[in-house]
Amino acid sequence: MITIKDVARESGFAPTTVSIVLNDAPLAQYIPAQTKNRIKKAAEKLNYRPNPYARSLRSNRSHTIGVMVFDISDPYCANILKGIEDGLNESPYLLTLADTQNDRKRFEHDIEMLLERRIEGLITVANSLSLEIDVLTALKKRTIPTVIIGRNFRQAAMSTVVVNNEAGGRLALQHLYELGHRHIAFITGPRILVDSGDRWNGVLTYAQEVGLAIDPKLVMEVKEPTTGYQSGFELAHELVRRRRKFTAVLAFDDVTAFGVIRALNNVSRRVPEDCSVIGFDDVSMAACYNPPLTTVRQPMSDLGSIGVKLLLKTVQASLNKTPFDAEHLRVEPELVVRESTAPLPR
Repeated sequence: MITIKDVARESGFAPTTVSIVLNDAPLAQYIPAQTKNRIKKAAEKLNYRPNPYARSLRSNRSHTIGVMVFDISDPYCANILKGIEDGLNESPYLLTLADTQNDRKRFEHDIEMLLERRIEGLITVANSLSLEIDVLTALKKRTIPTVIIGRNFRQAAMSTVVVNNEAGGRLALQHLYELGHRHIAFITGPRILVDSGDRWNGVLTYAQEVGLAIDPKLVMEVKEPTTGYQSGFELAHELVRRRRKFTAVLAFDDVTAFGVIRALNNVSRRVPEDCSVIGFDDVSMAACYNPPLTTVRQPMSDLGSIGVKLLLKTVQASLNKTPFDAEHLRVEPELVVRESTAPLPR
């Protein structure tokens, strides 16, 4: 690796002078322009690249942002991560990623590893396993700027970005109701997920407003956060075995909806001719599934980029030692109508 000493030999100047010029130190203003040009040409000739680790030691800054996701293979995490990367693209910061793989011990280990690498800020994509007590206990002891995506910790000095899940649940049921469906089955998310309760509240609120009766025997629950597709498949079969009339299924998320569609196909119930199906999230596969899935779109990429903007503001305030109040933003979902839902046949 080419070092400052190599550039010094090539240019004929002392290593100290070369270091001042190449690092644009305050003393560089006193060095003649001719000397600067000669040193820079020598560095270019040798293809010199500054050592980021050495710079980090001198400045006591890493210019690194830590990002923790619970499962990078999950489409939800992957799309948010894309937004985070896009948001950091125009900044001087690099991303260090930790995938906790839905393991609480790994979560605790990864956060320690990130802090040991002197990250200047942290973005956490939260789920049921990154419970409030875990996040707050791990981060409250430190002054590191933090943004949480997906959970709203208003009692903490951390900024948050969430989707209005209650509005999303309402949008989904409203769509099916306006298509004429009155016998609707529901596959809700795991109770340990905050999103599940919020979406279900939106469903119940709209049902009450329009006087829609919900049959308790047509309400099923996904038990584990990581079993969406298989749970959708098995629970849809259970709905059929119960022999209760239903003309539509509102699934907790898109992956669960994919499992529902497969199960309905297995029992020769066509989607949407015999039964409409709606999901939630709008993962990339939703548009090309068979049939293309009607869903409530979470602006997942926007969640990531908004989270970055909040974090960079917090990091700058921390560097300047100026006060900064945590911000709590809520992003609205959007109904995306495709071919998995249709008006109730007469």
